[in-house]
Amino acid sequence: MPRRTALAASLPLPLLLTRRARAATLTAASQAAEVLRAPGFPDTWPYRAQDFQRYDETRDALFYDAPRFVTHIDDRAIESLRQFYERALPKSPDAAVLDICSSWISHYPDALQAERVAGLGMNEEELRRNRVLTDYEVKDLNLDPKLPYEDESFDAVTCAVSVDYLTRPLEVFQEVNRVLKPGGVAIMSFSNRCFPTKAISVWTSTGDMDHIWIVGSYFHFAGGFGPPQAEDITQQTMPWQLTDPMYVVYANKK
Repeated sequence: MPRRTALAASLPLPLLLTRRARAATLTAASQAAEVLRAPGFPDTWPYRAQDFQRYDETRDALFYDAPRFVTHIDDRAIESLRQFYERALPKSPDAAVLDICSSWISHYPDALQAERVAGLGMNEEELRRNRVLTDYEVKDLNLDPKLPYEDESFDAVTCAVSVDYLTRPLEVFQEVNRVLKPGGVAIMSFSNRCFPTKAISVWTSTGDMDHIWIVGSYFHFAGGFGPPQAEDITQQTMPWQLTDPMYVVYANKK
């Protein structure tokens, strides 16, 4: 018998059934937003240690040792994320932005005029190639989730298609809150594509709407954030055109 997911285990069955029935009547975009309007987060952290295990538990530094100068989502998904960033990231020229789990490209809009764009990732060669970064740090957040930045240093923190690899997400989200300025925004984006051997168990055993709830719960239990919100930013195409789904879950520091 398959085990119940952390999401199912944390919510009463009547609430789950009500949410699923309501979701069945919604469009994909409104369904994503609906997930966090009444999320029913439990009183305590609902996850177990095994929820953050991976099929491949070898050191992440080995997996990311060779640079990958590729994109992990398709062009339409990239454009959707870029457009979301254009309206969600700070417009001030003296803003500071941090991209965690960064690589050779951050998908930021060309119009971004931030004074500082810091990147933190696993591969130095990739980070060095990222033209928008003003500075970078190489660090494995699964070994040490402490961010090497001062308190209230950034107006925005982003994490593109990598939240599913975090094995210590609560600590990472608490650190994100620490380095954000009051009112600053944290944006987590994800698709249904990943390196499955490195994604955490609770992610690979659940679906897109569950992933929204999971990331929302990280914000909730980290503390210090306003209510998380979700959007399905998947680019609309013709029925015969396929594109990667794209979701964002974001919250502002109180």
